[in-house]
Amino acid sequence: MISFLHRTALLPLVFVLACGGDDASQASQPAQASGTAASQPAVGSDLTATELEQGLGPVRDMVLGEIDPALAEEGSAAFVTRCSACHKMEDRYVGPELGTVLSRRRPEFVMNMILNATEMVERHPAVRELLAQFYTPMPVQVTDQAEARAILEYLRASQIEVEAATEAGDPTS
Repeated sequence: MISFLHRTALLPLVFVLACGGDDASQASQPAQASGTAASQPAVGSDLTATELEQGLGPVRDMVLGEIDPALAEEGSAAFVTRCSACHKMEDRYVGPELGTVLSRRRPEFVMNMILNATEMVERHPAVRELLAQFYTPMPVQVTDQAEARAILEYLRASQIEVEAATEAGDPTS
């Protein structure tokens, strides 16, 4: 009778071991899952080379001439109103510093980021990296291409000032 009870008590244990699978098959499941994820396109891989370089949005293949001081002044006012709560020219703040952004990004990219931040955050790998670094997505505050162009002109003018201060050894830069 005791051996019957032992066998009956061992039966659930045997069932769990038999149905639970071995560690080798469980260990291979994450590899299979990651293999599946690896076979899916990475964020940004659906973008063309132009979209990776110029961003996602309406602005393409800009030709910039000399800086327009009046447009830069208009952009300065728009920057103060729309951008300065999160961006500074020479310091990291809520968002990245923008004083030299045009040495890192094309003008089209900057304007498309201003105009189409939501899609850029969702789909562009460089912007996803910025989100991972700064933790705050950029809100869309400018929907007018003319205003975005004015902000770009202000950034162009500011970059010249920031670079000149850096070259001169200005301790504030």
